[in-house]
Amino acid sequence: TLMRIEIIVLFVYFIGMIGVGLYWNKRAKSSEDYMLGGRGMGPFITALTLQTTAMSGYMFMGGPALAYSVGWFALFYAVGDAGGGIVNIAVMGRRMRRLSQMLDCISPVEYLEKRYESKNIKIVASVITIFGLAGYILAQFLAAGKTLAKLFDFPLAPALIIGVGVILFYTFVGGYFAVAWTDVIQGIIMVSAVIGVLILSVNEIGGLTALNTKLAAIDPTYLSVWGKDLQYQGAWGVIASAVLIYLIGYVGLPHVVIKHMAMESPKAAKTTLLYATIWNQLFIFSPYILGICGIILLPNIADKEMVIPELAFMMFPGIVAAIVLTAIMSAIMSTVAALLLLTGTVWSIDLYKRGINPNASDKQVVFMSRLSIFVVGVVGITIAILNPPGIFMLVIFAFGVMACSFMAPFFCAIWWRKANATGALA
Repeated sequence: TLMRIEIIVLFVYFIGMIGVGLYWNKRAKSSEDYMLGGRGMGPFITALTLQTTAMSGYMFMGGPALAYSVGWFALFYAVGDAGGGIVNIAVMGRRMRRLSQMLDCISPVEYLEKRYESKNIKIVASVITIFGLAGYILAQFLAAGKTLAKLFDFPLAPALIIGVGVILFYTFVGGYFAVAWTDVIQGIIMVSAVIGVLILSVNEIGGLTALNTKLAAIDPTYLSVWGKDLQYQGAWGVIASAVLIYLIGYVGLPHVVIKHMAMESPKAAKTTLLYATIWNQLFIFSPYILGICGIILLPNIADKEMVIPELAFMMFPGIVAAIVLTAIMSAIMSTVAALLLLTGTVWSIDLYKRGINPNASDKQVVFMSRLSIFVVGVVGITIAILNPPGIFMLVIFAFGVMACSFMAPFFCAIWWRKANATGALA
C-alpha cells in the first residue's frame, strides 16, 4: 500500500510538471520567449530558478554521500555554496542583464562572441559549453534513474527513461517559461522536504551534540576539519578549492549566467539577491548534515548516495516520504531542464543560426533547439544505462571544466573595458 501511495504522489507530480509545459507552450511566441522567457522574469522567479538550477541532484545524492564518507570536512563545500549564489548575482546580475540586451544576445556564448568581437570565441565557447553540459546532464540523468529505481524498485533503465522522459517533454514543449515556473514549485518542495528530514533525523539522534559524541565514539576523525582518517591533513589547497569551487564557480556556468539575461530589468537584481540569500541559507547546509546523520542512523547502507531517500523512509510515513523523494526529483529536474534548454540554445543560436544558416526563421531556430534537446536526451539516457559513473565526481568535473573556462571571460566582459578576445581565448 505504501508503495502505491508513493507511486501516486510521484505520478501526480509528473503530470503537474507536464501540465506546466503545455500551459506555457501556448505563450512562447518567439525564440526569445522560448529561450529567455521574453526577458520578463521577476526577482522571486529569477532567484528560485537560479538556485534550483545551480543545486541539482548533487545536493540530495552526491553531497550527502561525500559527508557520509568524510564527516564534517564536507561542510567546506556547503560554506562556499551558501555564498555562491550571492556572489554570482552581486557580481553578474545587473550588468549581465543590461549588457546582454544592449548587444541583443539570447545565449551566453553569443554574448561572449559579440562582446569580444570574435568568431573563434564562439567556436571554442560552444565546444566547451556542450562538453561541460554533457557531463552535467549525464550526472543528473543518473540521479533521476537512481531515485526512481529506489521508489519503484525498477531496474535502472526503465527508471531513467520515465524520469528523463518527463523532463524532456516539459522542456521541449514549454521552453524557458516552463523551466522557470517548474523551478519555483521545485524550489519550495526542496526546501520544505530537506528541512523536515533534517529536523526529525537530528531529533532522533538526540541533537547536534549527541551527533558529535556518537561520531567520536565510532571514529574521532569524523569531527576533524581534515576529514575521516585525516586524509586531507595539511592540504590547504584542497580545502581552499572545496570552498572556492562553489563560492566563485557559478559566475562561470553558462546555464546559470543565462538566468541573469532573462531578468525583467537590471534593477531586479537587488531583490533577486535577497530572495536567493534566504533560500540558500535555509537549504544548502541541510543535505551535508543529513549525510553525517546517516553515519549514525544508517551504518550499513549499501549505496551512500541514497542516504536522504533512506532517511526519508525511516522518518516519515509513506505519503510524506514520497514527497521527499519528489523533492529529490525536483532538484534533478530543475537542473536538467536548464541544461537541456541551454544546450538547445547553443546549438540553435550559436551554431545553427550564427554559423550554418544566418537566414533561419524564428520557427526554424526553435525547431533546431527542440531537436537538439531530444537528441541530447536520448544519447544521455543511453550512456547512463551503459556505464554509470559516480554522481559526485561527474558534477565536480563538469562544474570545474565550465567554471574554470568561463569565469574570467564572463567577469572581465562586464567589469573590464580593456578585456579582449586574445585574453578571453587564453
